[in-house]
Parts: sequence; structure tokens; C-alpha cells
Amino acid sequence: MNNELLNELTFFVLAVFVGIEVISKVPTILHTPLMSGTNAIHGIILVGAIVIAAGASSPVNIVIGLVAVTLATTNVVGGFVVTDRMLEMFKGRGARGPGAPNAPAKSATTAPSTSK
Repeated sequence: MNNELLNELTFFVLAVFVGIEVISKVPTILHTPLMSGTNAIHGIILVGAIVIAAGASSPVNIVIGLVAVTLATTNVVGGFVVTDRMLEMFKGRGARGPGAPNAPAKSATTAPSTSK
């Protein structure tokens, strides 16, 4: 294993530890808004992972690039799923379509009276 790959692996492991430490300090109530706010950053990370994977020359670097692209894609998709769920929570009951869970029941209408 060459020194450059060992340095990159060391940076990756340290970044994982720092990420776990930072995320574990975020209160649960703030996690969803922070996740939706960082979707753009995850998109930039995905583009960077694709660029790095495209320039890979050795099989080890190609595998690491593929793993990076896969994880970044999962992160972007997960961020949009969390954002969609969060936005669903803020919709009013009347904004949901008919047949949706917790949708208000339609009231029965009475026939118009024909008496004069």
C-alpha cells in the first residue's frame, strides 16, 4: 500500500469519527431541519465523488470512488425523503387529498327541497 493511499484512508477514518461526533451532539428536534437544509451540500459532495471516481486509475481507487458515489447518492435521496416527510407534517388537514390518511370525512349533502 503506498503512502498516498494510506494518507487518504487516514483522512477518511478521521472524517468519519468527526462526523459521528458532530451528529451525535445535534438535538433530535433539530435533526430534520438541518437535514433538509444541507441537501445542496450533499449534492456538491456527490458531484465531487463522481469527479474523483472518474479520475481513478487503480482498482482500489475505483472501488473507493464507487463506494463514495453510492454513499453520497444515498445521502442525497435520504435528505429529500426526510424533507418531504417534514413538509407533509406542516400541511393542514384540508390540504391532503381525499382518501389520504387522516383526511377529513366528506359530509353527506341533503337533496334540495322541491316544495314551494
